[in-house]
Amino acid sequence: MLYMFHCTDKAGAAEIRTANRAEHLAYLESHTDRLFAAGPLLSEPDSAGNQGMVGSLLIVECADAAEAQSFAANDPYAKAGLFDSVAIRPWRRVFPKA
Repeated sequence: MLYMFHCTDKAGAAEIRTANRAEHLAYLESHTDRLFAAGPLLSEPDSAGNQGMVGSLLIVECADAAEAQSFAANDPYAKAGLFDSVAIRPWRRVFPKA
C-alpha cells in the first residue's frame, strides 16, 4: 500500500536540513524500489524569487502503517530532529491512470 508522508520542518531549522541532506538522500536512494515520489516542500517565493525548503513530501510503498512509521522514524532528517510534524496517511493513485 502507498503511504503519503507530509513533513513540516521546525521553524529556523535550515541548518539541520543542510547538515543532514546527504544522509537523507542516501536513505531514500537505498529505498528507490519503494519510492513513488519524494521531494521538498517549498516556501512561497520572496521578492527576489528565492524559495526555501520548509518540509518534505514522500509517497512510499509500505506493507502497513507500522512499516510506514518505521520508515519515517529511520529517516536521517527525523533522527536529527528536523520536523515539527509528520502526517502519515494511506494514499491511492487515481490519476494519471497507471
